[in-house]
Amino acid sequence: MFSQGHAGANAYARVGIETSVMGASPHRLIVLLYQGARQAIAQSRMHLQQGNVAERGMAISKAIRIIESGLQQSLNLEVGGEIAERLNALYDYMARRLLQANINQSEAMLVEVDRLLATLEEAWIGIAPEIARMAAQPAAESLR
Repeated sequence: MFSQGHAGANAYARVGIETSVMGASPHRLIVLLYQGARQAIAQSRMHLQQGNVAERGMAISKAIRIIESGLQQSLNLEVGGEIAERLNALYDYMARRLLQANINQSEAMLVEVDRLLATLEEAWIGIAPEIARMAAQPAAESLR
């Protein structure tokens, strides 16, 4: 995909991603998954517009893998209750829509899934202060 001149930049980017994942909190990992899925969808849209069928398929497959193997697998359906069940169903829907988008060469379907992911990402980022407060609470109690 990239010329040899980009090999160093690609290696640097991989190290940066690996470093951010290794030191990330569970909350931050979910944000990274949302961002990765959205980036893959953006790439698939670009490849769709350019007529790059194989690259489009690979980018859509990557987005589906992130949704199914990352976001969906991170759900705890036993503890998460109705919210986890609804997210599970939504992730199923997104994966199906991405598959349909690839088959039908539909940018509108790609945009739809990207918007859903953007909404979830925004909500997830919005709960960061509450997550931080909850994480600090046990630490503060142990100091007493």
